Amino acid sequence: MANALLIQILNGLVYGGLLFIVSVGLVLIFGLRRVVNFAHGSLFMIGAYVGFSIATVAGFWAGVAGAAVVLAAAGVLLDMSVFRPLRRQDPIATVLVTFGLLLILEDLAHTVWGKETRSLPLPEMLTGSVEILGEPFPAYRLMVIAVAAAVGVGLALWLRFSRIGLFVRASSVDPVTTAVQGVDTDRVSALVVAIGTGLAGLSGTIAAPLLALSPSMGGSILIESFIVVVVGGLGSFSGALIAALAIGQIHNLGIIYVPWAATMVPFLLMVAVLVWRPTGFAGSHV
Repeated sequence: MANALLIQILNGLVYGGLLFIVSVGLVLIFGLRRVVNFAHGSLFMIGAYVGFSIATVAGFWAGVAGAAVVLAAAGVLLDMSVFRPLRRQDPIATVLVTFGLLLILEDLAHTVWGKETRSLPLPEMLTGSVEILGEPFPAYRLMVIAVAAAVGVGLALWLRFSRIGLFVRASSVDPVTTAVQGVDTDRVSALVVAIGTGLAGLSGTIAAPLLALSPSMGGSILIESFIVVVVGGLGSFSGALIAALAIGQIHNLGIIYVPWAATMVPFLLMVAVLVWRPTGFAGSHV
């Protein structure tokens, strides 16, 4: 019984890790641009398809790297063509534009890859299982946990110790004063949006062997990513990590033990946080 519970907790870490990689991109973008990016789930979906297309030609790892690079480049274009021109407009304008972009990207996926579901095979070196306390656990899922941990540690070190990380943290608190000090906040923001969308592409490809690829696959991950961002605190990196891990466990254990309430519990958690701590678990800054 204890071993089976451990396996379910590990599965919760897998889902929580994927949620973290997706939602931390939303956190970074909101922290700099103050934009609620409704297209983020579709970027996750496009990343999965791009990774799938590259992987069928050049292998799984090339697909992971290629999806991250392609989506990062798309992020720079998104910042220059949407976020930057609309930054002084009513926030609802950006919300509507990103929602329209969501629909455009779904139609693009329908046109390029078709409506039928696709699947990306596991990389050959990770097709086996690992014994954990006598219970088999897929090696690929352990790799997902490791990638999420590496993303978290890498971003934390980058934000804490690098010069550009200092600019990111300063811009998230007071972009005007940061710009007065000589920092090119537009360039910093473009970099951050590129990282955020690149992480969406990375997570989409990593999730592809675990999920069925379809043009609508970004919808559910977008909803739960927004829950993570709200529960953790808008713009909070550490809050996103805590919330993603918590919701990953709630999602997985809920499906096993209380399937009738599994989809409802994350929303109840979000409502409770909004009522008792509107700034989220960790406040509102990167």
